[in-house]
Amino acid sequence: MIRAVLNLFQPAPHLPEITDPAIVKKTYQYWRIRTFYSMYIGYLFYYFTRKSYTFITPFLTADLGLTKADIGILATILSLAYGVSKFTSGILCDRSNPRYFMGIGLILTGVFNIFFGFFSSIALFAIFWGLNGWFQGWGWPACTKQLTHWFGRTERGTWWSACTTSHTVGGFIIAYLAAYCAKWYGWRFGMFIPGILSIGAGIWLLNRLRDVPQSLGLPSIEKFKGELEEDKPGTAAHMLPIKQILFNQVLNNKYVWIVAASYFFVCVVRIAVNDWGPLYLTEMKGYSATSAAFCVSWFEVGGFCGILIAGWGSDNWFEGRRVPLMVFCNLALVLAIYALWYLAPEHLFITTFLLILIGFLVFGPNMLAGLAAAELVSKNAASTSNGFASCFAYLGAAVAGWPLGKVIDMWGWYEFTVVLVVCSVAGAVVLLPIWSVKSGSVVDETTETTDLVPGTATQ
Repeated sequence: MIRAVLNLFQPAPHLPEITDPAIVKKTYQYWRIRTFYSMYIGYLFYYFTRKSYTFITPFLTADLGLTKADIGILATILSLAYGVSKFTSGILCDRSNPRYFMGIGLILTGVFNIFFGFFSSIALFAIFWGLNGWFQGWGWPACTKQLTHWFGRTERGTWWSACTTSHTVGGFIIAYLAAYCAKWYGWRFGMFIPGILSIGAGIWLLNRLRDVPQSLGLPSIEKFKGELEEDKPGTAAHMLPIKQILFNQVLNNKYVWIVAASYFFVCVVRIAVNDWGPLYLTEMKGYSATSAAFCVSWFEVGGFCGILIAGWGSDNWFEGRRVPLMVFCNLALVLAIYALWYLAPEHLFITTFLLILIGFLVFGPNMLAGLAAAELVSKNAASTSNGFASCFAYLGAAVAGWPLGKVIDMWGWYEFTVVLVVCSVAGAVVLLPIWSVKSGSVVDETTETTDLVPGTATQ
């Protein structure tokens, strides 16, 4: 039984390559579309089970008397579990079948959301929310592998950003779903309903996804798109040893470390606004729980637009350089965050507009950091590199949980605002040394270390 389960995660065998160009083109078109919409819908439901807790927090404080520190520590536990899981899962996913990795992970997140809703103990909340965070980490590494194997280098920024909007759509929907389920049926149903829906979506995902193109008898995406590179270790024809992926491509790659550091600061801001936004608006602006959920849901709408423009813009305005746009967005965030603080409470629509703007400015660099990390290594190490950078990001998310909750408890909401401003500035400044580095680089795995030269990386 255990062996059969483990065999599910093994990469699907490569089939003999189809030689008829017309069949190859038709088959590629079908599977690229199917792979994309399956990933998109699947990751949307991952956000159902990740953000359900965020929008029931006002009900938890009212019903169970949880403090901000209690709420924050659960958010920190999820972020730490998720960050570590994304790194380890990235390593495993580079050597696994993303079809089962993503589908089974989604089913298990739904299961632990349901378990969460059955209890009232902070200790059991912590256990189930930590397990949820661990299996949340199975989602995006599978998407990373699919995006780097099914979409070519010259189009990847656009497709990556389009797929990333799935979590803003999921975040927008769950804001209403969880809040209204909690309001009308109790906070437990704010966990039950997303969990049940996600289990169904995970089963559907197992049916829709497949492994890399070669598992269907198709040529590599580079060959299909005319971006053919040498058949050397690290291309689709080879599977790199874990040690070589970790050390030659990721841990010795100074640019991945710099991107990861910026990702840390960006994620502090993104998670802080998303997780603390409903409480901030209820306590500082006097909004009801449902009005606060309405406003924060539009943060995701801004993020949707920001992700699309950041991906397309970095492809077309900066020729694949991701850093300049990340720097501009981080600096503009400072003005938007202060504007939200000084806005009078009665301006509901302006509050909503500012949250849209903050979402626009924070989700762009958040997406670009993950993309840049994946592009600064070879395709077969993309999930590992993205997972490594994401581990830093969710350390930032952990800081946005319990530590930031203590800041609010001890000093107040203005100091919360100051933390967000400092992180926005830091997220820009740390990137300045690699302003001219062009993402889309593929490191040479035959070297012992990674030493890319700014401005000379090639597609």
